[in-house]
Amino acid sequence: MTLLNFFLSKKKSTADMAKERLQIIVAERKRHECTPDYIPAMKRDVLNVICKYIQIDPKMLTVQFEQKDDDIAVLEFNIIIPESGENT
Repeated sequence: MTLLNFFLSKKKSTADMAKERLQIIVAERKRHECTPDYIPAMKRDVLNVICKYIQIDPKMLTVQFEQKDDDIAVLEFNIIIPESGENT
């Protein structure tokens, strides 16, 4: 019986893993769907302002938008600043 339980538990864990993966994919899609349309334009504007003072690669600026509740949204900018010798 334990051998049969061993094989049955493997299939269940595989199904659970597939379910968890699907939930992650759905959550990720929802996160991208709720991102406001103005975020890419805002990222370009912030990048243009930063480039007036320091030259950075656009890949060094990431923007994340997260809707916490109905009342609270978080907009996060992460910028990797190059070494002081690399600025213009």
